[in-house]
Amino acid sequence: MEKQFKTPIVSKSVILPFVLITSLFALWGFANDITNPMVSAFKKVLELNNFQASLVQLAFYGGYFTMALPAALFVNKYSYKKGILVGLILYAIGALLFYPAAAYEEFTFFLAALYILTFGLAFLETTANPYILAMGSEQTATQRLNLAQAFNPMGALLGLIVAQKFILAALQSDDVLENGSLKYSTLTNQAKSVVRSADLAIIRDPYVVLGLVVIGFFIVILVVKMPRNEQKEAKVSIVQSVIHLFKSKRFVGGVISQIFYVGAQIMCWTYLYQYAESIGISNTEAVNYGIAALVVFLLGRWIGTGLLNYTNSGKLLLIFATGACIATLITIFLQGIIGLYALVSISFFMSIMFPTIYGVALEGQGEHAKFGAAFLVMAIVGGALMPTLQGLILDLGGAGYNDIRILGVPEVNFSFILPFICFIIIGVYGRDVYKKYN
Repeated sequence: MEKQFKTPIVSKSVILPFVLITSLFALWGFANDITNPMVSAFKKVLELNNFQASLVQLAFYGGYFTMALPAALFVNKYSYKKGILVGLILYAIGALLFYPAAAYEEFTFFLAALYILTFGLAFLETTANPYILAMGSEQTATQRLNLAQAFNPMGALLGLIVAQKFILAALQSDDVLENGSLKYSTLTNQAKSVVRSADLAIIRDPYVVLGLVVIGFFIVILVVKMPRNEQKEAKVSIVQSVIHLFKSKRFVGGVISQIFYVGAQIMCWTYLYQYAESIGISNTEAVNYGIAALVVFLLGRWIGTGLLNYTNSGKLLLIFATGACIATLITIFLQGIIGLYALVSISFFMSIMFPTIYGVALEGQGEHAKFGAAFLVMAIVGGALMPTLQGLILDLGGAGYNDIRILGVPEVNFSFILPFICFIIIGVYGRDVYKKYN
């Protein structure tokens, strides 16, 4: 009897390139999660309202939307490797711009730096995700992407730890008086100016170091020979690709689901800090809950990658979306520490969503995958728009988080109705993949 060999997720011939490209997933995970706590940090240092502070996420994720399609056009003309190198350069420039931004003490300068930084991330995600899919068999592509994406939360976890230990813990604008109010708000303008300069320098330094690390990655990838997939790196017409892609209900549904997934993820990870603060937990302590969310996210990613060996990807997406809906309802309607625990647990159910939606949507797209990847990365704009909407809900009764009650709960609790709606939409897509498109 002829022996049957299982198709490897990653073949030995591409181990080094796979490891290098996978390391980039950790690199942009770090950028994502060192930035999420900055919404609250900028709000206090620069005395912004919730809507103004949410512009950090608008700039960060707006950069993805702006640059994803140009990145795909670049990769279509040149190669995956050159696309990654351009992404790393833009990433480094954006991070290093934090130095002059802190010197000028202008919020708009920081927003511009983040916007340019995410030009680089857009190049990396538009290029690295389909590149991982192309590094082997179509049969194992979704598993391969889930494996690579499992390293994303490792970088994110490091980003949160840096945010906690080296930024939030050191901010003087976060100091409180004995009565619980912010000491910063009681200072004279001259004293505030001194604190502001010191705090912005604290925010600046990790980004500058990050820029230097990214330059190191650029040099390594520049000198290493990277594989080419002639079929998937072939030049194709963008018009033909767009027509082909948008005829596919599986692909269109994937783009829509990705918009809502990224929106839900960023809302849950950004406003975890405001939720914690509303029940008396300081920003620095709240980072521990952010770290816990990333740990369960990482755990879910590894478990989910294993389950894909035995379960249809659409069915697993539906199961995890259902779990996320239940956890979100608990977050909304159970106030206090139980609600915060439920908010942390949502991360477990979100863990497989991005790579699974991505892999399923691009399955069978072949040479059109590079433009498909661009639209899926553009879908990250959901992370720019939806946190802003949640910020507006938080501002309904004032700058606090317990100013008014909606459906019997404070506005900070009610605001998580937005992620709940997102998870319903993702669950519907999972069901369709399992029942209709399988």
